[in-house]
Amino acid sequence: MYTSPADPPRRPARTVPDLRRMKMSGERIASLTAYDASFARAMDAAGIDAVLVGDSLGMVVQGGANTVSVTVADMVYHSRCVARGLQQALLIADMPFQSYATPDRAIDAASALLAEGLASMVKMEGAGFVLDAIASLSAREIPVCAHLGLTPQSVLRMGGFKVQGRDAEAAQALLAQAKQVEAAGAQLLVLECVPSGLAAEITRSLDIPTIGIGAGLDCDGQILVSYDALGINSGHRRPRFVKDFLKGQESIEAAFKAYISEVKSGAFPQAEHGYA
Repeated sequence: MYTSPADPPRRPARTVPDLRRMKMSGERIASLTAYDASFARAMDAAGIDAVLVGDSLGMVVQGGANTVSVTVADMVYHSRCVARGLQQALLIADMPFQSYATPDRAIDAASALLAEGLASMVKMEGAGFVLDAIASLSAREIPVCAHLGLTPQSVLRMGGFKVQGRDAEAAQALLAQAKQVEAAGAQLLVLECVPSGLAAEITRSLDIPTIGIGAGLDCDGQILVSYDALGINSGHRRPRFVKDFLKGQESIEAAFKAYISEVKSGAFPQAEHGYA
């Protein structure tokens, strides 16, 4: 009688508190963006810790010039699709442009992303007025990931996708903002296009984990847009912090495994992927 081999043991599903425990233990957090169930399933099988349904879908999926045109309905749809492909990874969903302009709007959008989009955490860009929205969501038991540095929803004001925090005054402002979002209740912080030394200082200064993208090796974890990590040409300029993990691999899942392995070991990112 044929007996099928036992399935390999499944690791427990990641939770928001797990990320802080990983920071405390020194285990690096590996994260990628996803926009559909098939990619999410491959990431989950590879062992990814967290998956972000990024409003970057406005650029890499919808073909837009930036993320500003993405709607809450877009995010709910793609988050629900990704959720269907996950069993173990933590699912985070971006709050799109102006969906958290007021605390009330933030509550409505976040509630949709959790209840309909099946996310476990929402992400918001910036500090300032955003602090009230973070505090409001946190008071209502909605986990929040903050996002500082290069905030793509502010690209029109910034005049492009530019490194943030390079001079002393800007660096101190960014460090202050990081402490503010933590105090407001954020439980995770993405740092994008921030000088490596500043990102390291921010990481040491916070109890919550930091996830870097173009922010050096010393963040508690890393994230890349999955299309960038696979070398897919999305029609936009390739950032210096990107590495093609599909090159030399036999499958997309193998590329995701290579990415996770290099993040966990500290082999990625290298100095060439960061900013001074």
